[in-house]
Amino acid sequence: MTYTSSTVRVPDVAAVPRHIAIIMDGNGRWATQRRLPRVAGHTRGVDAVRAAVEACARQGVEYLTLFAFSSENWRRPNEEVSFLMRLFVTALEREIGKLHANGIRLRVVGDLARFDTRIRDLIKRAETKTARNTRLTLTIAANYGGRWDIMQATRKLAEQSALAGKAVEVTEDSFAEHLSMAYAPEPDLFIRTGGERRVSNFLLWQLAYTEFYFTDTFWPDFDADALGHAIASYAERERRFGRTSAQLEPQSQNVDSLPC
Repeated sequence: MTYTSSTVRVPDVAAVPRHIAIIMDGNGRWATQRRLPRVAGHTRGVDAVRAAVEACARQGVEYLTLFAFSSENWRRPNEEVSFLMRLFVTALEREIGKLHANGIRLRVVGDLARFDTRIRDLIKRAETKTARNTRLTLTIAANYGGRWDIMQATRKLAEQSALAGKAVEVTEDSFAEHLSMAYAPEPDLFIRTGGERRVSNFLLWQLAYTEFYFTDTFWPDFDADALGHAIASYAERERRFGRTSAQLEPQSQNVDSLPC
């Protein structure tokens, strides 16, 4: 299934976001404040991932997308990158059984060609094992960049034209079919922890009408309560998608309430 762009059709809106996307920032600074090595923050960050997944499943969020490793993160010190790769392997090995048991589907998006064979094989097995789960789709963006995503979709459209022997009509919908997250609706809520106020090349196409929530809390400290505050903030937003407030008034009674 491919979802229609929010600039083409107004999506359904509820108090609980259907899709949450998060930049998990602040692991290293969390560790530095405690006079620990930066890698200790990344290890602690895995616990925060687990808490976020559990909280989203309880709240009824259908899609959770986490920016784990950007295409620019290769610029970090070699020791830190190597540790992150090992941590990724460990997390996949330890968590996939729990995800599957709880009805959670795992997807990994990004340019995976740069990862070694072991990581790619683990990803493939994890995605296959959880493919039929429907409670929550957890997407990990790894070696991902928004510009990369747009470029790879453009290349696929060009290849489609070449195979057809003629130019293929390009629309927002036909383009979106080739994005790496065509299986998910656009995020309703984007969260960035750690105090930064930018999207850092994350889901550039998909965030066009997403509500933003920034917090100074470092990712290892971002627990279920912190996620609840973000969702509560989202519930207070007026999502107009180009319309006026007056046009929304008749619909206000149809918006679901936050769960007690």
